[in-house]
Amino acid sequence: MASADHDAALAGGDRVYRHATGTRLWHWTTVVTFVIMLMSGLMIFNAHPRLYWGQYGANPDPAWMEIGNEGPRGYLRVGELELTTTGVLGVVDTRAGERTARAFPWWATIPSGYNLARARLWHLTFAWVLAVGMAAYLIATIFGRHRRDLLPTRGEARPGHIWQDIKDHARLRFPKGEAAARYNILQKLAYLAVLLVLFPGMILTGLTMSPNLNAKLPVLLDLFGGRQSARSLHFIFAFGLVGFVVIHLVMVVLAGPVNEIRSMLTGWFRLPREKDT
Repeated sequence: MASADHDAALAGGDRVYRHATGTRLWHWTTVVTFVIMLMSGLMIFNAHPRLYWGQYGANPDPAWMEIGNEGPRGYLRVGELELTTTGVLGVVDTRAGERTARAFPWWATIPSGYNLARARLWHLTFAWVLAVGMAAYLIATIFGRHRRDLLPTRGEARPGHIWQDIKDHARLRFPKGEAAARYNILQKLAYLAVLLVLFPGMILTGLTMSPNLNAKLPVLLDLFGGRQSARSLHFIFAFGLVGFVVIHLVMVVLAGPVNEIRSMLTGWFRLPREKDT
């Protein structure tokens, strides 16, 4: 069995130890935590399905994003753009199959029935799990060898190299042999954006929405422009992570789901073989 530390000796078909135990534990814990936080967050959003910029926000104030209904028609409104979303958003079916005015459907929320207090309990409990796990992972990455896996080299950061990697992905040309043992530049940039921007942004904006912390850390209100701006940014960061997850899952399927998932369960990854020419 080959090791990823000896790239020169690696070839297609070799097995390499790609993901350490800590990385795998953090990955699967974060998957479960994020799903629970997202679904409970959607239930919280159902209580007031509008987003604003600034310090305040109430029904008469102009919202930059709104999910609502006009009678039996559901709609999503973003700025001046309005889409009819009946049956998906705004007006949805209950578990019993009856139409009701609600931003997100029951199957997308925790709990499935409307319960704001319980949704907040789920959300805040797992927010601590996410924050502690993220802090531990970042500390381990900064002071451990995983830092070398994530930081782009000078050559990888060249615009020409990045553009070539974009073209290769668009053509579904994935690395083979020893090159597949390392993260490519697009993976590195995506993971760094998640670790240094999206997750920290979501955690900090969540803290900014807490009245207790507003009194103790008013600097957060200044940093994000008020509680309503923080709520909007919290929503944007969360759906930025949803977008990352969707793209990540598509790439896993295209690259070979059995090999990719097995590597995140066991740590061992089999390098794809070069095609015969």
